[in-house]
Amino acid sequence: MADCFKAYDVRGRVPEDLNEDIAFRIGSAYADVIKPKKVVVGRDIRHTSGSLAAALSEGLMSRGVDVFDIGLCGTEEIYFSTFHFGMDGGIMVTASHNPIEYNGMKFVRGGAVPVSGDTGLNSIRDLVYGGDAQSQASDKGSLKKLNHRDAYIQHFLGYVDSEALRGMKLAVNPGNGCAGPVIDALEKHLPCEFIKVNYEPDGTFPNGIPNPLLPENRKDTSSAVTEYKADMGIAWDGDFDRCFLFDENGEFVEGYYIVAMLAEAILMRNPGSKIIYDPRLYWNTEQRVASAGGIPVMSKTGHAFIKERMRKEDAIYGGEMSAHHYFRDFAYCDSGMIPWLLAAALISSKGETLSNLVKSYVSEYPVSGEINTEVNDPKSVMDKVAGYYEKDALKRDYTDGLGMEFGSWRFNLRMSNTEPLLRLNVESRSDKVLMESKRDELLTIIRNQK
Repeated sequence: MADCFKAYDVRGRVPEDLNEDIAFRIGSAYADVIKPKKVVVGRDIRHTSGSLAAALSEGLMSRGVDVFDIGLCGTEEIYFSTFHFGMDGGIMVTASHNPIEYNGMKFVRGGAVPVSGDTGLNSIRDLVYGGDAQSQASDKGSLKKLNHRDAYIQHFLGYVDSEALRGMKLAVNPGNGCAGPVIDALEKHLPCEFIKVNYEPDGTFPNGIPNPLLPENRKDTSSAVTEYKADMGIAWDGDFDRCFLFDENGEFVEGYYIVAMLAEAILMRNPGSKIIYDPRLYWNTEQRVASAGGIPVMSKTGHAFIKERMRKEDAIYGGEMSAHHYFRDFAYCDSGMIPWLLAAALISSKGETLSNLVKSYVSEYPVSGEINTEVNDPKSVMDKVAGYYEKDALKRDYTDGLGMEFGSWRFNLRMSNTEPLLRLNVESRSDKVLMESKRDELLTIIRNQK
């Protein structure tokens, strides 16, 4: 049995690494470490999620915890239910965009504050894999259904003037994950036309695992936009904590550019606010935030780091190029619904197409997109790359991996937390040819060393 505990969550193959026995142990260990009285539990559409959520709930109840079940949902619905209803914690059973044989869990404590390795998850792991388990509580906790969705939908409607969206046509692709029921609930309140693609929740994932970050998974959304002449396309991963946007031509818009677009829009209403961004790609974000009167603040990549920094800075918004978007009014958590609502409202209010809204970003800061390379010794390869460029670098940054700037271009190279991979991002100032040549140069160095 492999350890299914990762830096920020639980992920593993079912039943080899994660099964009902482990799920029960996780529930009881979470109760022992976090010491909650009331916990929200939800699950994604995977066929193993129901039984794992039931076993998890039994583990919690064995410690006297009252469990509030919200059923099929997205991860952000766990966040919302935890902070909105004043719960002491929340657990989502999901494997998001991992292969079909996987499942996992994501954890928060009261206020939807994430539970990661150094804030309790390692202690939970130690109890699960042989620590001293406490005896069962004398009074077993209860299991109750929690009807959260109406309050959740009303919360989102507060971010936009719904009437301003009248006449918009949106192509939406949940990838047979969990976003469909939420879109159905929002549709009743929005004067938009929704073109629905790969829409029904289906744990067999008949159209492939929903992960629009992969170029091969974008065709269905792109085709729907062009076929139906939609104003915008929206696609989600399985638990819809990330959303990906396509312009009116069906072209995928890099998440990096969406960060700047949303930051500028939010700063128009909240001048002087702080905006958090990650160190993989940032020149465009820094410039746009500063020009809009905001304060750009860099944070290490990863939801636990971003959320912690947002709370520390009281930042109004944070964005990662990987399509995670965080909002102060959403308890500093990431949401896959708020970004597209804000984008649609921006398109409507400005009378501009999405392609026009990001056109200057794309031309002034061309990017490579994140490129992964499997290597035997990631640290050794990173050291060789650093040595190769050391003499020419004008600036070095080690916030997350290795960042180097050279005036007209820069790169970030970082190791995966869970796999023997190096992740490369390159950007330039208004010179796509230069960006592409440096991208290829870096990849040659990396792949010749692996």
